[in-house]
This record gives sequence, structure tokens and C-alpha cells, in this order.
Amino acid sequence: MRRARGFTLIELLVVMVILGITLGLVSLSAMPGQKQSMLQDAKRIALLLQLARDEAIVRDHQIAFEADSNSYRFWIRNDNKQWEQLSQDELLREREFQHAPVTLLLDPAPPMQEQSLRIVFGREPVDKPFVLTLASSDGTTIAIRADGIGHFTVD
Repeated sequence: MRRARGFTLIELLVVMVILGITLGLVSLSAMPGQKQSMLQDAKRIALLLQLARDEAIVRDHQIAFEADSNSYRFWIRNDNKQWEQLSQDELLREREFQHAPVTLLLDPAPPMQEQSLRIVFGREPVDKPFVLTLASSDGTTIAIRADGIGHFTVD
């Protein structure tokens, strides 16, 4: 008798289960979670803080980073000692956090805490080091560390 060649039903079912599990894992890793989006926000903020520090030195004007629980923005101090928001600047424009609300903590804490957090960069190339911590409602925390000489890292 001639034996038929091919796959058995059990072999086909095993392959289908493996494919289903693989596709499920790929789809879970492809969708960004809250931690992933917070990490992206933190990396973007670190790069923008570095840019704002450099711009303050080049422009010879103070530039401030200001954030509340929903968004963050940058301000420049003009010749009249007034703060103007950098709304026309493509890079230093106002942005919203991807997963608001976010709790922001600054260490060392500013002497007077207002409703929004503010970090001011001066014209000097050396400043005080600080740690800016972003925390979400689910307990995820990410820290942005500034060493005072222009290096910003995300932990």
C-alpha cells in the first residue's frame, strides 16, 4: 500500500497555535504602553532642555522650561525683563505629555513652588545640577538628570 504524505491535523493545529502566540506577542510589543510613552517624553524633554540651555548661552538671554501636569513650554526673558513664551519656535514650542496627567518633581526643590514647575537656564555655561522626575498615576517614574555642564541623561 502506498502511504499518503502530508501533515496530520495535530501538526497543523500546533503550527496554528504557535502562529497565534507569536502574533499576539508582536502586537503587544508594537503597541506603546504608558511606560514607553513616558520614556519618549523624557528623552524629548532632555534633548529640549539641552537645546534651551545652549540657546540661552548663544542668545545671551535667560530661557525657562515650564511644565504642569498636562503640558510643557519654554519662555525667553526679553530686554524689558519680561517673560515671553516661545510659541513661534518649532523646537521649543508648547507640547502636551502623551499620557497626562504627569507629576513633576524637581530636586533640589525650588524655594517657592508655584502651580507649574520652572527651570531657568542663564547665560553661564555652568549651572547647578538637578534631577527632574516624571511620575505617572500607575507608579511609573523616569528621571532626567542634569550635571550642570550641559549633559542630560534619562534614567
